[in-house]
This record gives sequence, C-alpha cells and structure tokens, in this order.
Amino acid sequence: MAVKTRAVYRCSACGHQPAKWVGRCPECGEWGTVDEAVAASTSKSRGTVGVAPSSPARRLTEVGSEAAKVIPTGIGEFDRVLGRGVVPGSVILLAGEPGVGKSTLLLEAAKHWAGGGRRVLYVTGEESAGQVRLRAERTDAVHENVYLAAESDLATVLGHVTEVDPTLLIVDSVQTMVATDSDGVHGGVTQIRAVTTALVSLAKNSGTAVILVGHVTKDGAVAGPRSLEHLVDVVLSFEGDRHSPLRMVRGIKNRFGAADEVGCFEQRDNGIHQVTDPSGIFWHQRQGDVTGSAVLVTMDGKRALVGEIQALANPTEMNIPRRAVSGLDSARVAMVLAVLQARLGLKKIGTSEVYASTVGGMKVTEPAADLAIAMAVASVVDGRAIPFTTVAIGEVGLAGEVRPVSALTRRVAEAKRLGFRHAVIPAAGADREDLPGGIRITRVSNLAEAVDACLHGSGRGPVNPDF
Repeated sequence: MAVKTRAVYRCSACGHQPAKWVGRCPECGEWGTVDEAVAASTSKSRGTVGVAPSSPARRLTEVGSEAAKVIPTGIGEFDRVLGRGVVPGSVILLAGEPGVGKSTLLLEAAKHWAGGGRRVLYVTGEESAGQVRLRAERTDAVHENVYLAAESDLATVLGHVTEVDPTLLIVDSVQTMVATDSDGVHGGVTQIRAVTTALVSLAKNSGTAVILVGHVTKDGAVAGPRSLEHLVDVVLSFEGDRHSPLRMVRGIKNRFGAADEVGCFEQRDNGIHQVTDPSGIFWHQRQGDVTGSAVLVTMDGKRALVGEIQALANPTEMNIPRRAVSGLDSARVAMVLAVLQARLGLKKIGTSEVYASTVGGMKVTEPAADLAIAMAVASVVDGRAIPFTTVAIGEVGLAGEVRPVSALTRRVAEAKRLGFRHAVIPAAGADREDLPGGIRITRVSNLAEAVDACLHGSGRGPVNPDF
C-alpha cells in the first residue's frame, strides 16, 4: 500500500476546496480567504475492509412508526402545511423576508404547543429577551412552559437544551448562531452548515423537534448553502406583501406530507391569525353586476382560491396605448388582448388604454386565469356585465380556443361551495360525472362561445344533469 500526502487549500468563508491556491475563491468570490489546510493523506489499496455495525439491520416490518407520529401545533393553517403537525425529531426551516411575521407566528405556535403540557425553548439571536417578551405580551403568547434564551453561541444553546429538556426548540435565526469549533465568518456558508448539522444531530438523537428561522436573499430564495435545504426535513416559505395583511406559508419540501400545501394568515396589530377561508379576501361580494369584472378559481398548490379580475379600457389618441397590470402575468395579459383583437374583432382594444388587476392583492400567474381575463376585458369593451354568480375557468390559445386546465373538478367544487351558480369551463376537461351537482356547467371550445355564455346569456348547455 502506497501512502502520499498532498497540500489542501480551503476557503475560510464558504469551505470550498480549490485544486491550488488562488487569490479569490471561485465559489463565493471573496478575496484572500483561501489558505492551506491540514495535509490530507491518500492511500491506494486493493480493497476496502468493512466495519462491524453497532446495530444490525432490521426488516422494514419490524421498524416501529411511533416516533413518526404527528403532534399538532394548535394552528390549523400551520399544521396544514406541515402535514397535520410536527413530527418529533424533525427539523423545520421557515424562511421569509424581514418583518413578514415569522417570529410572531412561531411565538403563537410555541404558546399552543406549551398549552398541551410540553416545554418549548425559544432561542433568539437577533433580539433581546425583553423585546421578545414585549411581542409575546402584545400577541397574547405568554405561557409558563415557554422558556426564552437570548444566545448566539451554539455550545451555550446546546447547554440550554440539556437543562430545559424541551420537546420543541425554536432557533431565531440560524444565520445568527456561531459554532466556535468551526471556521468561517459569522453567518457564512461554513458556519450555517456547521450549526445546522449540529442541530439536526440533536433532533435525531434526542427526539426534540427543531424549527429554524432562516433569512432569504433579495430574490426571495432561502439564504445560505443549498445543502441547508437537504439537511432539514421540511422547508417552508413565509410570503407576504407589505401593503397587504395577507400572509402565505408555502411548503417547498416536506418529508412527512405534501410539499405543495399553502396556509393562509392575516397580520393584525395584536398578532397573526389564521384565515381558514381566504377566498372571501380575493373577490368582492357585490349584489349587482359591474362591467369589466370576472371571477376565476385559481389553484395555489392544492388549494382552490376564488378571485376576481377587474379590467378597464379607456380610449386614447396615443400611438402606443398604455397597458398596466397588477397581480397578473403581464405577458399573458398582452397575449390575451392580442387574441381578443385578432379572433373576436375587438378593434377597440388597439386604440384604448387597458388596465387589468386582481382584487385583494392576489397574484395569479397560471394559464387558467386566461379566460377570466378575456371575459373581463370583453365585458368592459362590450359594455355588458358578467353575472356575479358566474365563474370563468380556462386557458386561452393563440387560435382563440379554450384549453383544459388541471384540477377542474376541485375548482368547480370551490365555486359551488361559495354560492356561484354558473361555471364556464373548457369543453375538453373533467368528465361530466366528476363535476359536482348543484351548479350549471357551460362547456365552451372557443372565445366566441365563452362571450355568448358570459355576456349574452345564450350559454345554456350542455349543463350538469344533476343541477
């Protein structure tokens, strides 16, 4: 067996190991961070000798599932995204922009968790203990089983865990924790990886559930190394617009449930509250018909949400009329306007300023909103209102055809639940027997048929036979 040593160079900022010394790290772009590390030894042998395992492998049928039982947090919308609750020994990463309400939500979850007689350790590295106490008082999240520690040293945090022995550990945030036995700058890639690895090991060995608060980049992605998302069991994204009280917790990765669930919350002065029926936020429950308004049903993950699209067209003498869009995909709106002008002969669109917007801050980018956009614009151009009990669902093609969309049965069922009596849907799509009864169904194959069904009232069939 031949043994030789070679020099190893390592970046102290991100941990990258280039083949030779360089002045600037090719991975993170930092200057002067690449130094020679401890020499590594390589050996060449004919084979590898196995090591006796500490415990023998067991049959899958012999492995118990008691440790994977779910414990609800007491917040229905949060449990919905987690997959019915928190699994003991799991590690959850909750990322979001500053001020979106991550700490407020976790304090609320800590109070409900402690209300079941279980201990919670809340570790804050960004705020003082007094600041967290003030927020807890404001949001009514004070409980005697919630322990608070303002620490940023990982070893001290592990000492608190040993002393308190919690069933839930909340670390706010993982970027503020420091592992003194690891290289790298504070909050750097190496430090984040070392801290997360230690907390994951703690969770798996002790059965303590761990929730990590993470930062996001300016693009909205989870900050830190990509391996951070692979180390944890669940990755959640907390989203929200500063101009709207609505907050969304969106699942990105979940080893214990569906990864495309969405939980809805509303930010108020006294804390954050769950919204079990968010459709009422996104459409105006008016009593009369208004031109330029159409209702759609969009899918956010596995959740069907009813929303409203409003359009306005003003004649203008400008050579290039203005197009303004809010909450919608501007490219798809421009395509729908072109199709309306070319296929339905609505020449007024080419000489008018067109504005299209969603209601309540909803953001819709899926193609299923095309038909509702087209009907809203056609309504304001034609001067006729769409009945407020009608929903339009479908994708519009460049030839003017209405194409099928996914989860059509779930969309129609949500419209029926909210009291809508008429649904205009693509002719090709869900089978007739899959659609719910109690709502009139009009199947259309092109925009002309959709306009007749929505604006002229001539779309009377084919209908659901159970209506």
